Amino acid sequence: MSAVVHVLIPFLLCVALANTDIFNEVLVDVTYDHYAEKKVDSLPAFLAMPFNCLINVGYILLGIYWLFQRITDFKDSRAVTYTKDVFALMAIAYGPVQWVRLSTLRRAPSVLDQWFTLPIFAWVPVWCNVIVNGWSSRYALMVEFCSILSYGLSLLHDRGFEVVLGCHIAFAVFKGVRAQMRHGDALSLRYFWLALLFCFGFVTLKLLDHTLAEYWMFQNLTGHFWSKVCDILQFHYGFCFLTHLSKNAQKRSS
Repeated sequence: MSAVVHVLIPFLLCVALANTDIFNEVLVDVTYDHYAEKKVDSLPAFLAMPFNCLINVGYILLGIYWLFQRITDFKDSRAVTYTKDVFALMAIAYGPVQWVRLSTLRRAPSVLDQWFTLPIFAWVPVWCNVIVNGWSSRYALMVEFCSILSYGLSLLHDRGFEVVLGCHIAFAVFKGVRAQMRHGDALSLRYFWLALLFCFGFVTLKLLDHTLAEYWMFQNLTGHFWSKVCDILQFHYGFCFLTHLSKNAQKRSS
């Protein structure tokens, strides 16, 4: 229940703020022209771009899967279980936000789609800190609070979100490398590289959405669709990496 509260309170706060005039100047895309997948007028709005809409079910299923994965291999797993559950709930919440964005093309869900990406990436360093140093409420609150506030850079520059997202990814990779050096093995290294590979795919395929659409194999299942597949897989291998490191750290401390 505490993990639900942890995710729900900032979620509702961000939803409330996104529906005010604060982010009216943020550069977000609110037309179907932004996407290479063609809108199907005969389908309802929630399936306007069927592949890009339905892929969001993947986030929900992934979150549910990891939410019910119990960590019972070692004692004192409460902090790791809590951290895992928060991450899983973030995935569950993120899918519907993206789906609403595509269904409505309103500014508020478009802002939330960008905004929620940041605390999700920021949770990776929080989990890495749990692995290396143990749970710290102060550290978790500080990182998440700074992550949420950092979206304000998008108000100062049209590419502010991209800059902040790049910093979040770099910080997550840095903390992941340090955790791997302390408690990693060959399997965790494999998970790390897979997560990094799919992170690269997530970014590049999304940027190349329209360019790739010139080729027939990307005209229905577009670059944006495959970027979301990569995003789900980087989520999954991020879970694999962090849970495996958590088990290694506990075994060594025992």
